[in-house]
Amino acid sequence: MAWDEWERLKADADSSSSSRMQLNGVPSGKGGEQQGDLKVDQQDLAAVGDSAFKLFTDLGRSGRDAWSSSQSAAKDLTTQEFELGGALDTVQERWEKSLTTLLDACAHISNHMDFTKKAHAGDEYHIASTVSSIATLDKGFDEGTKR
Repeated sequence: MAWDEWERLKADADSSSSSRMQLNGVPSGKGGEQQGDLKVDQQDLAAVGDSAFKLFTDLGRSGRDAWSSSQSAAKDLTTQEFELGGALDTVQERWEKSLTTLLDACAHISNHMDFTKKAHAGDEYHIASTVSSIATLDKGFDEGTKR
């Protein structure tokens, strides 16, 4: 591609800016600020919270089943001077770190859904409510925990 052709393509792209894709933004709606399109009801919140709690419980119960046998194998392999022992120990450490992160996330989701359900229990429109984004839910949760 010649330099002139490249410059022409750039100029063409600039001139057709009205049809370009816009990222990180939403055009505002009629009458001011646009409402979000995330709609939830109490059943949705309960289902998400229940699923997160079940996952938390199951992972907490079964997520470490292989821990002692993995540690034992890693120790035996290391004692016998196999490099695989250290690698197995590293895998076990990473599994534990990932498992803990996932358990924390499940607990946060479950608690967040419980909080949201209680916070909106008295709303007149509790059958279905609209929020602007997930960030709005997080902000409400964070404000509620500071009290």
